[in-house]
Formats: sequence, C-alpha cells, structure tokens
Amino acid sequence: MNTDLDRERGVLSPADRAYLLGEREMSHEQSKRNAEARIRRRIHAAVLDFDLLLHTLPEKDRKQLFERTTTDEAFLDGLRALVAFLYLGTEKYGVDFEELLEPAIRSSEEYLAATDREANVSVSVTFGVETTVESSLEGVAAKLDAGEPVTPRELFSLVMQGTYDARSHDRITLVRTGDEQTPDGFLERLASYLDGELKRINDSRAVIRLEGTAGDADDQY
Repeated sequence: MNTDLDRERGVLSPADRAYLLGEREMSHEQSKRNAEARIRRRIHAAVLDFDLLLHTLPEKDRKQLFERTTTDEAFLDGLRALVAFLYLGTEKYGVDFEELLEPAIRSSEEYLAATDREANVSVSVTFGVETTVESSLEGVAAKLDAGEPVTPRELFSLVMQGTYDARSHDRITLVRTGDEQTPDGFLERLASYLDGELKRINDSRAVIRLEGTAGDADDQY
C-alpha cells in the first residue's frame, strides 16, 4: 500500500490520504462524514473520466504512461489495486465482474486488431475464478494467539476482515508453503500496513516485528 501523503494530487488530495491513513483527526462527526462524501464523489467523477480518457487521450500519452509499468513498481502496484478495487466493488455490491470485464476486453481486442493488424476479429472472453477454503479466519486468529506461524495470505485475509487486531502481538511469524505464490514486495507492504518491521529468516520464513517492540540481537526465531 502506497502511504506517501505528498504525492501529486490524483483522485485523492494529500488531506484525503492523511484522513484515510488515520493521520488527520476530524474534530466533528459531520466533518468526518463530509470528508467521506467528498472522497466518494471524487472516485465517482474519476471513473466517469475514464470514458473520456479511453476515447480521447492520444496514443503517445497512453504509451508514455504505461511504459513505466516495466520500471515503476509503485505504478504497477497501483494498477493491481485498481483492478482489485473494481472487482471487490462490483462483485460485492451488485454487478458480476465478468459483466464489466467481458465487453471491455472484447472491444479493446477489436480495436487492437483494427489498428495494429488491420483486421476484423471475433473475440471470445472466458473469465473464471475458483476458490478453495483452506482455513477459517477464526482458526488463523487462534494460531496467532498461540504464537504459531501463519502464511502471508492467511494474515492478509485476517487483517482485511478488520475485526482482529493483529497489532496486539509483539511479533508475527510468517511461513510460506510450497504452493503459495505472493507478488514481489507483498510481505513488505503487509508489514508496512501493520506499522511493523519485516525480517526475513530464509526463503520460506519471515517475522514481522510490530512497531514499538524492541528486539535483541540474540532473539531466537
């Protein structure tokens, strides 16, 4: 998660970022509601702007913007977060993500074929998601309370649920199973979100020290 407050204004202003990160106090409940309403309006307006950007932004500008995906990891992380934000919003609150994804990809592939290959194409889009329940969040919380290691994905899911205070622990030990894949920088971002410090023990094991806890040099992990 990018926590830089002083980036150039985008959808969010620096003040909006500070509020969402809990670094700006609101003196009145009405001020809090006004800030949240303002953020919602800006997101809505930004989404509508993409219709305009798609059809009018010159190709040279789109090229310069997206070429940075090969060198700017923060920008790539932002794109992943954008897709996740859209997926969560549509799936959870009324529209199947496929209804958004399928026509967008189909029209884009038709455009690419016409402009890059001077061809007319028929496009088939298949989107599928399979989820397998591997552990309950209650079970993950119990492991943390017992001082047992958890996987990065288990910790992420528990933190995102929002009802368990992972910061109540001095440290959290993470273990990576053989089939678990996490993006580059995932552990660092998870530790940063918890205001903790990540220490890698080996390729499959790491520890997050929570902020404010002191570790001795001879700590055993």
